[in-house]
Amino acid sequence: MDGNSVLVSVHDTLSQIAAEDWDACACPEVAAQGGRPEDPFTTYRFLKALEDSRSVGTGTGWQPQYLVAELDGQVIACAPLYAKGHSQGEYIFDHNWAHAYERAGGRYFPKLQIAVPFTPVTGRRFLVRPGYEAAGQAALVQGAIQLADRNRLSSLHVTFCTADERDAGGVLGLQERVTQQFHWLNDGYRTFDDFLASLSSRKRKNIRKERAQAQDYGGRIVSLSGDDIRPHHWDAIWEFYQDTGARKWGTPYLTRAFFEIAHDRLRDDILLVLAERDGVPVAGAMNVIGRSALFGRYWGCTEHHPAMHFELCYYRAIDHAIAHGLDRVEAGAQGEHKLARGYLPVQTHSLHWFREPAFGEAVARYLEAERQAVTEDIEILTGYGPFRKANVEEQP
Repeated sequence: MDGNSVLVSVHDTLSQIAAEDWDACACPEVAAQGGRPEDPFTTYRFLKALEDSRSVGTGTGWQPQYLVAELDGQVIACAPLYAKGHSQGEYIFDHNWAHAYERAGGRYFPKLQIAVPFTPVTGRRFLVRPGYEAAGQAALVQGAIQLADRNRLSSLHVTFCTADERDAGGVLGLQERVTQQFHWLNDGYRTFDDFLASLSSRKRKNIRKERAQAQDYGGRIVSLSGDDIRPHHWDAIWEFYQDTGARKWGTPYLTRAFFEIAHDRLRDDILLVLAERDGVPVAGAMNVIGRSALFGRYWGCTEHHPAMHFELCYYRAIDHAIAHGLDRVEAGAQGEHKLARGYLPVQTHSLHWFREPAFGEAVARYLEAERQAVTEDIEILTGYGPFRKANVEEQP
């Protein structure tokens, strides 16, 4: 595909793309300033771990079709694009669209998806080398649409994109969808007690009670990253992940090999929070560390203890974010129970294109009504948040 002198190519494996070219677009801040990538999930090493572990690829319903845009022989943009054979592992749901499309006589699958598989985390999806933003984004969108159109695929979806990409996608003819998650935002807190002081008295007391309950379970809680993570810790995380995945999704998305590869290539990006009894993990949470955010990903346990989930997944994540000066904690999809623990509702965004114009018009009407409903829901939920109301005096 060639447009505006930019050549867009499609690749079914990252092995066909140089890591330095991909990361020059995915995480240019690392080359410019050092440190961690803003979005660890779109780095070459993370996406390659999914591919090498066969968590994506043949038989998974996530078939890589990575896009690369070149100008005068230089890679200026790329995108993690997949041909999807189902709607699993996306967290922005289109099951009703698929049913309606097929009831009308169409074939919804396969579709195209620009996303990080199994990862409901906001980040750039149009990965563009600095200085080529407009040309790179346009080339990726046009290339993906041409790929879908030429292969008579039903649709293209860009999930958990940034607000800036939402705006750019709208200009390029994509439809915007608004959904919501719960994120903890760091208001310059120096300690966890500073955060607690910002809450209403009742919520503050409840969190203190939950933390005391969790920490009194009869073992110890440890936070591990980098070389402190040992192979046996991954054995426990895999067991937890399998149990939680089987209960929530039926079949866990990631393979055991992913966690082995994560130990070799990704452990500096990982924070494990484990509850151990006699050195044996009995519960744990896996987080991924970004430049300005901590991303909660997986949780599980072999022993059930009061408030342990809240302590490992939410409160220890807040502890880490405060200690390391991170702006926010993203604790994954869904979960209004996070509201009482300091995680507020925020908008998340996706973009969509449909080959059949009439179907696209019907979806557009739905999305307009949904946007209004989500906006109202966020406003209401924020009003029920745990933070102290302005001009209200409370005892600590």
